[in-house]
Amino acid sequence: MLIRLASKLQKDSIVDGEGIRAVIWTQGCPHHCHNCHNPETWDYDGGFLVDVEELKKEINTLDDEVGVTFSGGDPFEQSEACYELAKYIHSIKLNVWCYTGYTYEQLLKKGEKEKSVLNFLNEIDVLVDGPFIEKLKSFEIKFRGSKNQRLIKVKESLKKGKVVLLDLDNKKKEKKQDIYI
Repeated sequence: MLIRLASKLQKDSIVDGEGIRAVIWTQGCPHHCHNCHNPETWDYDGGFLVDVEELKKEINTLDDEVGVTFSGGDPFEQSEACYELAKYIHSIKLNVWCYTGYTYEQLLKKGEKEKSVLNFLNEIDVLVDGPFIEKLKSFEIKFRGSKNQRLIKVKESLKKGKVVLLDLDNKKKEKKQDIYI
């Protein structure tokens, strides 16, 4: 199976999710957000094709990364290949984050017709959802470009049947409390 990428596997990212991460930059995006930080990923014919098995081998060489982030472009435009990769990433004990211009609710609806969308969604630990909206741009929020975007704990959300957000501020408070106990 082939996947169309915008660039080679990026290693050592600290801005695309928690911890040191690798990033898979997919090619092709329907959202065309105004002032997108990587509009070169919009073209569905841009970038280059890579065999998913070759990308798995490259992922195997990761040393310090705690997880892999799918970004782009929109990874859900290639949900079947991304699902195969995410399943593999979990099998080698790394976590999976994904950025998408779709909302979580739109993905659930899209998944009713496209099984690969739900399959991929089920392999994501944290989903950063929604389009980038320039008037909501903020440098105060972590791992997002605009305030409409959410950090969603996917497995818990699917289990509970409602969106469960990842609260990075609360996590840090809990860790600080643990240190002083």
